[in-house]
Amino acid sequence: MNKTGLVNGVAEKSGLTKKDAEKAVNAFLDVVTETLGAKEAINLTGFGKFETRERAERKGHNPSTGEELIIPATTVPAFKAGKQLKQAVK
Repeated sequence: MNKTGLVNGVAEKSGLTKKDAEKAVNAFLDVVTETLGAKEAINLTGFGKFETRERAERKGHNPSTGEELIIPATTVPAFKAGKQLKQAVK
């Protein structure tokens, strides 16, 4: 499913117009992006947790030359599924 499919699904389930559903989806995505950008977590009980994780600096290599290089430390977004979501997917 892509964003258009998500907007259509939200519109159908909620009774909102597609335009209003798109606003709601965009607002949700903006809030998630801003919150994770501030390195805060979002807990949605039963659904899951959006959070950031720190990746340590590590050694890697360039596959075309075989040259060893250092991959810098970074912060990455992560999602951990909640119990109800895991059960629904089974």
